Amino acid sequence: MISGKQRTFGDVRPVALVTGSAKRVGRVIAQHLADCGYRIAVHANTSMDEAHCFAKSLKEQGTEASAFQADLTSEASIRDMVDKVHFYFGRIDVLVNSASIFFPTPLDELKTHDVESLFQVNTFSVLLCSRFVAQRMQEQATGGAIVNIADWSVVRPAKGFSAYIASKGVLVTLTRSLAIDLAAENPAIRVNAVLPGQVLLPEGSSDAKRQAAIDATLVKRMGEPEDIAQAVHFLVESPFVTGVCLPVDGGRTVFGGQFADASVH
Repeated sequence: MISGKQRTFGDVRPVALVTGSAKRVGRVIAQHLADCGYRIAVHANTSMDEAHCFAKSLKEQGTEASAFQADLTSEASIRDMVDKVHFYFGRIDVLVNSASIFFPTPLDELKTHDVESLFQVNTFSVLLCSRFVAQRMQEQATGGAIVNIADWSVVRPAKGFSAYIASKGVLVTLTRSLAIDLAAENPAIRVNAVLPGQVLLPEGSSDAKRQAAIDATLVKRMGEPEDIAQAVHFLVESPFVTGVCLPVDGGRTVFGGQFADASVH
C-alpha cells in the first residue's frame, strides 16, 4: 500500500473531504488521513465550533485544513460546500461519507418523519455528495476515491432499528452502482464502502453491554474508531479495489456467537 505521505501531484498534496468530521468516528478518519499527508476539509452542520477547533488543531500539526458548513438535508447546501472546498484547495481527491444519524425505530413507534430523516442524512446525502464531488474528480486525470461508511448490521439486522438499517443498507447497492457509473466517466474514480462493527458504545452503557459486544466478535475485543480509519485509508490507497463493501467488525457478521466443534456430528 502506498503511503499517503508519498502521494503528491507535482508539489500538491491530495485533499480529503470527510463529512461529519468535527467529532466521533469522522474526526478519527480525518485525523488519520491528515497523518498520512492529506490536506483536510472538515465538515460539520451544527457542530461548527468543534469543526473550527479541529481544523486549527490540524494546522498546528502542519496539515493544511479548513472547516466547511453544510446541511446535508439540503441539496443546495451540499453543492455549495463542495464548490467552496474545491475553490479553497483547488482539487478534491478523496470523499469520505461519514456523516450519519442513528436512533432506534421500533415498528410500533415508527413515524414517517423518522424514516425521512434517516434516509435524508444516511442515504440521499451520500448520493448527492458523491455526485457533486465526482463532477470535480472527473476533471482530474488522477480521478479520486469515494468511501461510504455503512454498517455491519445491514448483513445481520438487529431488532428495533429497521429504518436506520434500511437507510444504511441502501449504501451497499449505491456503492456498487456508483463504482460502475463513475468509472464510465473516469476509470480513475473508485467507490468503496466500509461496514463498521460496534466501535463506540452509547454513553452510559453498562459493563455487561460492553462485554456482550466483545463476546459477539471473533477477535474478542471492542472495535476502535482507528480500525475504521485504517480501513478507509486502505480503500483510498488501493488503486485496483473498487465496488467493494468491506466489513470491519471483528468477524461479527460471520460469527454465530459460539465456536462450532467440527468433531460433533
